[in-house]
Amino acid sequence: MPVVHVALPVPLARTFDYLIPADAHPVVGGRVRVPFGQRSAIGIVTGISANSALSADKLKTINAILDEQSLFTASLWRILNWAIGYYHYPAGEVLFHALPVLLRQGKAAEMAPLWQWFATEQGRATALESLKRAPKQQQALAALLPGPLFRHELAEHMLTEGALQALRVKGLSDLRPAGNGGNGGVDWRHDFCVEGERHRLNTEQATAVGAIRGDDERFVPWLLAGVTGSGKTEVYLTVLENILSKGKQALILVPEIGLTPQTISRFRERFRAPVEVLHSALNDSERLGVWLKARSGEAAIVIGTRSALFTPFARLGIIVIDEEHDSSYKQHEGWRYHARDLAVFRAREENIPIVLGSATPALESLYNAQQKKYRYLTLGRRAGNAHPAHEQLQDLKGLALTNGMSQPLLQKMRAHLAAGNQVMLFLNRRGFAPALLCHECGWIAECQRCEHFYTIHQQQRLMRCHHCDSQRPIPNQCPQCGSTQLIPVGLGTEQLEETLGALFPSTPITRIDRDTTARKGALEFHLAQVHQGGGPASSSARKCWRKAIIFAMSPWYRCWTWTARCFRRISALRSASHSCIPRLRAGPDGPASKARSFYKPTTRTIPCCKSCCIKAIWISRNKPSLNGRQSRFPLFTSHILIRAEDHDNRQAALFLERLRQLLDTSPLRDDALWLMGPIPALQPKRGGRFRWQLLLQHPSRGQLQRLMAASLPLVNTLTQARKVKWSLDVDPIDI
Repeated sequence: MPVVHVALPVPLARTFDYLIPADAHPVVGGRVRVPFGQRSAIGIVTGISANSALSADKLKTINAILDEQSLFTASLWRILNWAIGYYHYPAGEVLFHALPVLLRQGKAAEMAPLWQWFATEQGRATALESLKRAPKQQQALAALLPGPLFRHELAEHMLTEGALQALRVKGLSDLRPAGNGGNGGVDWRHDFCVEGERHRLNTEQATAVGAIRGDDERFVPWLLAGVTGSGKTEVYLTVLENILSKGKQALILVPEIGLTPQTISRFRERFRAPVEVLHSALNDSERLGVWLKARSGEAAIVIGTRSALFTPFARLGIIVIDEEHDSSYKQHEGWRYHARDLAVFRAREENIPIVLGSATPALESLYNAQQKKYRYLTLGRRAGNAHPAHEQLQDLKGLALTNGMSQPLLQKMRAHLAAGNQVMLFLNRRGFAPALLCHECGWIAECQRCEHFYTIHQQQRLMRCHHCDSQRPIPNQCPQCGSTQLIPVGLGTEQLEETLGALFPSTPITRIDRDTTARKGALEFHLAQVHQGGGPASSSARKCWRKAIIFAMSPWYRCWTWTARCFRRISALRSASHSCIPRLRAGPDGPASKARSFYKPTTRTIPCCKSCCIKAIWISRNKPSLNGRQSRFPLFTSHILIRAEDHDNRQAALFLERLRQLLDTSPLRDDALWLMGPIPALQPKRGGRFRWQLLLQHPSRGQLQRLMAASLPLVNTLTQARKVKWSLDVDPIDI
């Protein structure tokens, strides 16, 4: 009897066989409801066979078929199945990761109609004066006479559902479904045009646009490396004009939600076409709506974060990866894929161009460009009227500090604020202080689950661990000696805001960090506050904006690139009129001035980072030891990192040791394989679990993949595999 192979969202690297009911027609890529143990589960059909390895009496029958067609396009289905093998992750969890939550729960994969109120023939013939004793009904009927209104638009017109229902009882209005949702089913291709302000392209921008347009009908990966303010977004927009004019769709990936408000506004101002957004701040219904609009072709542009990569499109014409270097494109839990790398693979499968843009490209991307795998485009000068910032390094040795701020810095701030300008301060610590110390005995408040200091959040009267998110009330006295002399140590954004309020009492202050932007719409609200301070110099509205930046220094080669990008972010504060960063009024030193404070600013790190030249840092750091492909960096070798966690700090290390022995005895092992570990992770304890890791390295990606694929089936035979929580990370970025 024919059977279907069904992938279920369970951590098992296998599919399950089920019998097909009579007159049922399941499709590959469609969902089915099946019995699984004592419950019913939603699964995805991965194949249909004439028979099963199991006897028919051991097979159960499908309960229901939920889809008549595949939820995935042909190219997306190939991409996901390739990713299952490459990342060695269970098929069910990969396939379900690519679906909106409501589809995982069994909701119908079709757009619910949008209902609209309209005036009936009787309503159109009714004089408004006849409703003067019911002003709300009169207002509602007047609003309906020009044309129908969607239910979600009632609030914009100050109308109530009750007033419209009252008109409906009188026969003056009624409800009807409008198309298939979104823009009412209207095809945007019929009236597509370019709107809004267009900036004149300089020679470099025009060259980049011409090159990309010349090859926009086939797969070509472009690496667009442009200095801050060079107008990369304008290049994206101009390229998209040609793509959208052909009726094709575009996918724009951004690394984090914080970058989407400005990006969305730029795209919506430019094009008269539906621009949708996908990120984790949307609710489940909103995410499903965007997913369906993209699949039907109703959405012209989808702007989203990492998971938006798996959105199906009817006519995808281009993919743009903004800030392609950003580590946010790497999934750090569960299925540890890299969205940038999968996006390149998807562009190849879709046979469309992909543009990877960055001011500081990832070393992997630079290397691919050097190897002619990517085509390299550069924007070396700033666009429009943007000017480089005036920079000043401040040696903090011997200077009096006020919560981390030196007197020269405070004097500069006072001068700018007195001139009616704005000031931005960057600090890489949220909360009030990163530690709480007892002045009497030296006790420090520490998270026992992570062995890491608690961060003080003074406004909420809480201590929080920023690793496992556990929290405790701030104690009134030391639990060790009973002293009440508990003092916060270090500086956080919350404390900085408090200090600035005391130093500049007449200056409005806006703090932007993860705590103040947690609620939906909070980031947009704070950004609007910043923009309100961007008027003439005589305006009294002034803002201070501080945002977290991590200055990473470590022998690990990526930390040098991360440090350079921190400086690049600071350099991004410019006066460009079309900047995606909230614009500041010019200061007394020119377009924009910045001061950076360091101890020992004469070290070789600062000049390197000040220039923000990734290539220079890479060469200067590694030239003495680098010997072509003998280097063990990921540019020349492939890595797989296996992590394991336990509660007793014994089983995880033992499991990885057994796994290493298994790899050492594999017939696929050769002399080029290098194993490191088991060793404790960089953060050895988190959330009450002790963490260990084993690193595999090989110069041949294919050989390493074959070794891992052959070894994984044997892992579950290890006794310790059932006693620990373990995961596998292909191409890790944090070792």
